[in-house]
Amino acid sequence: MTLFGVAPRSAWIAGLALPLVLAGCKKENSYVAPPPPKVTVESPLTHDVQRHIETTGNVNPLNSVDLVARIQGFLYSQNYTDGAMVKKGDTLFTIEPPPYFAQLQQAQAEQAAAKANLVQAQQAYDRQAQLRQQNVNSQADLDNAQAKRDAAQADLDNAIASTQLAAINYSYTQVKAPFDGQVSAHLVSVGQMVGTGGEKTKLATIVQLKPIYVDFSLSEPIVQRIRAALRAMHKTLADVHDVPIAVGLQTETGFPHVGQLDYIAPTVDPTTGTLSARAIFKNDSLLLMPGEFVRVRVPLGIEKNALLVPDTAIGSDQGGSYLLVVDAQNTVQQRAVTTGTEVDGLRVVESGLSATDKVVVDGLQRAIPGEKVSPQDAPPLKVPAALESVK
Repeated sequence: MTLFGVAPRSAWIAGLALPLVLAGCKKENSYVAPPPPKVTVESPLTHDVQRHIETTGNVNPLNSVDLVARIQGFLYSQNYTDGAMVKKGDTLFTIEPPPYFAQLQQAQAEQAAAKANLVQAQQAYDRQAQLRQQNVNSQADLDNAQAKRDAAQADLDNAIASTQLAAINYSYTQVKAPFDGQVSAHLVSVGQMVGTGGEKTKLATIVQLKPIYVDFSLSEPIVQRIRAALRAMHKTLADVHDVPIAVGLQTETGFPHVGQLDYIAPTVDPTTGTLSARAIFKNDSLLLMPGEFVRVRVPLGIEKNALLVPDTAIGSDQGGSYLLVVDAQNTVQQRAVTTGTEVDGLRVVESGLSATDKVVVDGLQRAIPGEKVSPQDAPPLKVPAALESVK
């Protein structure tokens, strides 16, 4: 029994100690960090690579000609379908042949008459020459006969020239394809008068598509690099026909069309500091069309023991291109790199990377620079088919 309801001191101490004992029996909570995220790493592929520079160019036809009426007359016929592919010598238009055929026949008849007159004049001269030897006629008679013969020869020469002109004009009644190519839509309808007023009426345009040119420009430093590459191959700009040029359309992947360098201008344009160049392509598939813009790849020689990584592993920011690399302590590092040629999904790294580095190729979103990761080795990179022939 307590005095004035106050518990004894021993009971109060025991009550105070009980929560402390219970608290001491609980296990202390501690934070356990999650394991480092897994990423896939891969060492660069070391291989010789054909170096290139890339630029843009435009496709131009080897030949492009406006088909015009060179004589006056009614357009008789159109002998092709608009946009058709034609062969050299195919008749594309016919312009009122009868008048010009009649002129040709007239010229031929006049030529035949002139030839007959010459025969007659030659015979008269021969007789006068024989009589002169016998002193039967005078020298004046012989001179007169010779003048008539020479005049008859001149008349025949003139008639022959007239026949040739008539034949040429008659040939102009048929407008033929000057080369294999594709013809544009007709610009003049059948039955319309063409070639009037001294003007040559444009009938259509024919464009040669096989082979075809790609024109592009190279900066002066790149030209010097090309010269250096040619010197390494013991060649000069005179051997440009041996330099392969590859192009790709804007909608294509890579550079599937391969041709040869056809021309390099002898001088640099002082206003732009560039050198004009041209490549020629067979274009059997007709995929390259005049007027198109294309991507152009020009070889610059072989780079020995180049380092290649998957193109998807390369990131970019305001500082340029970079790679994520895992060091010996499994810490992610961001390396600024300089990239070069792309080959079948692999990209050449020109600087900022060594052959022993471990590049993050998968799990890039989990690789944070300065943080640790759990690297998993990927299978070694395979040599692309495009590099197997590079030696």
